[in-house]
Amino acid sequence: MNKDQKKSLHQRMEEEISTCRSAIIRLEKSASPVAPDKALGRLTRMESLNDQGISLAALQQHREKLYKLEQALEQVNRPDFGDCAICGRPIPLERLMTLPESTKCVNCASR
Repeated sequence: MNKDQKKSLHQRMEEEISTCRSAIIRLEKSASPVAPDKALGRLTRMESLNDQGISLAALQQHREKLYKLEQALEQVNRPDFGDCAICGRPIPLERLMTLPESTKCVNCASR
């Protein structure tokens, strides 16, 4: 991977990190507990609890992705960055631009 490709990838990672942080802030608000004294009907309360569960799951996924992106951003300038952690072959730039936190090539990730 050349310098220009790494620079583009670095920029893409920063964009993804910013998007993840914004989503985390939004999801933290929607995942807040539903107060039991809130005047809601039974069905509406169940829907609120279900929505809260979905938000909590999405929040966890975004936190994990943010962690992986931050780790990848720290390693982007290493000479072996972009090589598959399993087989050692270069991960295609298109995959890294789509999933900047990728550590495996498509073949190894699908196994």
